[in-house]
Amino acid sequence: MIKTRTVNLAFRQYSDSGPVLLVLHGLFGSQSNWGWHNKQLAQHFQVYGLDLRNHGDSPHDDNLDYPAMAADVQAFMSEEGIRRCHLLGHSMGGKVGMQLALTVPELLDSLTVVDIAPIDYDSKADGHLQVIAGMRALTLANIKSRSEADKQLSAYIEDEGTRQFVLTNLQKDAQGGYRWRLNLDAIENNYDRLREAPEVVAPFSKPTLFIKGAESNYITADHESEIKSLFPMAEVKIIMGAGHWVHAEKPQAVQKVVNDFLAKSSA
Repeated sequence: MIKTRTVNLAFRQYSDSGPVLLVLHGLFGSQSNWGWHNKQLAQHFQVYGLDLRNHGDSPHDDNLDYPAMAADVQAFMSEEGIRRCHLLGHSMGGKVGMQLALTVPELLDSLTVVDIAPIDYDSKADGHLQVIAGMRALTLANIKSRSEADKQLSAYIEDEGTRQFVLTNLQKDAQGGYRWRLNLDAIENNYDRLREAPEVVAPFSKPTLFIKGAESNYITADHESEIKSLFPMAEVKIIMGAGHWVHAEKPQAVQKVVNDFLAKSSA
């Protein structure tokens, strides 16, 4: 792995017994987005939900790419005395997991990737730039309520669920005004890096699960050969009636698929 300065990640530990499972959120998210799933998984695993750098309660840093985020996770494991773990990551968090698997595979017993492929993505296809534009357009000094912020964001983000997800990052400051909890500058400045495929040292030959939302275009049939070449033990499960936010749209189905895979992988 490329040596890089690490930051001390904020995290929540959901349980303290069983095999270790790290859960990583996606872009604009935080560990709390997976809170319900983490509580369910904590019945059988020692679950840690991590806030990746520039997100949630973790420190801000100008650098934001997959080697840096993977190094943060590796440093977290070292600090917590975790020698190996199962890892589950959604979207950006899935690429962080892939970066670890493809560069330091000895850290992972299995990998679960939720609705993302190990490829470079076209920025015009994913809608993230429109989200950034909407967040930039809000004059936070003039915002008096979350409903007002939601109304203004609706000019840029049509989908209500996406707006509510973005607004989880809107927090009141000590003076009673509003601020973005995440580091929007770093996300915007490094966005091209976040679209990149993870770096590869060697294929990951341990159990791997890719979960795809049937209505999402983040994993397509064209990506199958790349997935299989980098993750030869990979299986792909499709969740019907779900898009990119598959864990929020079909939580019970995702839980079953994840539990079945982890039970098999940790046996």
